[in-house]
Amino acid sequence: MLGGKGGQLSRLKGTYRAAFQVVFGSRGLRVATVSAVVVGAVVVGSGLVCEGQEVAKNQATSEIRAEDLDLRLSEVQVIGTHNSYHLAPLPEVMRIISLTGKGVADAIDYTHLPLDRQYTEQGIRQIELDLYADPQGGLYSKPIGMQALGAGVRDDRMAFDFDEVMQRPGTKIIHAPGFDYATHVPTLRMALEQTVAWSKSNPNHFPIFVLLELKESVTGPAGVKAIPFDSKLLDGLDSEIRECVPQSMLMTPDVVKGGEGTLREAIEKRGWPTLKDCLGKIIFALDNTNALVQRYLEGHESLRDRVMFVSVGPEHPSAAWMKLNNPFSDFERIQEYVRRGFLVRTRADGDTKQARKNDTAQRDRAMESGAQFISTDYPAPDERWSEYSVRWPDKRVYRRNPVTSR
Repeated sequence: MLGGKGGQLSRLKGTYRAAFQVVFGSRGLRVATVSAVVVGAVVVGSGLVCEGQEVAKNQATSEIRAEDLDLRLSEVQVIGTHNSYHLAPLPEVMRIISLTGKGVADAIDYTHLPLDRQYTEQGIRQIELDLYADPQGGLYSKPIGMQALGAGVRDDRMAFDFDEVMQRPGTKIIHAPGFDYATHVPTLRMALEQTVAWSKSNPNHFPIFVLLELKESVTGPAGVKAIPFDSKLLDGLDSEIRECVPQSMLMTPDVVKGGEGTLREAIEKRGWPTLKDCLGKIIFALDNTNALVQRYLEGHESLRDRVMFVSVGPEHPSAAWMKLNNPFSDFERIQEYVRRGFLVRTRADGDTKQARKNDTAQRDRAMESGAQFISTDYPAPDERWSEYSVRWPDKRVYRRNPVTSR
């Protein structure tokens, strides 16, 4: 996602195309494949895991205070990251993007740590991944921006052979296929394997909430068209998650629903499980609010047998969590839904604007709203601009929810 979805991102198509003509018009595009050097890597499944990559061995027994174990998941707040896989484009690519306008380049000029380091060093317990279907493999293996760099330039931040990994069939993780392609984890399988490995090394951790945004269109010149997620691909996505995440780690809609007739009834009668019952769990949610939600629900009343929760209104039978990204305009609704026991995700910042100005107004409003998941691009400050960051004063993983404190 780029900013507020309808902002900078919506203007990229025309401006990227114009810039593309300026840069490549008369001489054409130099086609070259940039491959990162892979040192000591082994393939696991269809993902890539680096030998020697140490996962922190914390047992996470101190993450949740003893007096808080009986709190429900809806009664606390955690910090999450937006586009958790994202690496800012290389300077050479950023210069091309800048031709479309400084604001467009500024909006994507942020970089996250690898997922395991976010969990360990920054206490992140909610991540967001942008997914593109690629059932045959190779659709996104040659981004225009990468080809423009030529064979002599590689991005050493990506510790894998980009072309080789992207040639494999499976769900891909990138922001924009043409120019904003740099990623810590190019496949969903890799992201899940890293998260599961970290979870196994930290078995009593606060649950991790994974938002998956399914992309069905591309922005800017990319030379490819995104593949829509039809019912077969949606079923395949659920299967891919189940293949990578042990059943014992998953907290699915069926688990939360229990014996109640609908998911909403379970939330209204019992609420979300307690932190004690969530230790070491991984929860998945569909970060779309369009027709994809209905497609995912078809044949699965109240999300029966599904892996992901969906963002729907509070009266919907599948209601359990909602995405309300604006803590200013959505403030009252967020508080209402939190009081009713639903989970809510909101945003503390976007497009790098708050970090550049050290503007904490949206961050503070998000925290006050009671939204349980507060997403940011800045779990740590970007020293180029300011001290702006989003974290709890004591740097703990969570805090008690100010709306539901008891």
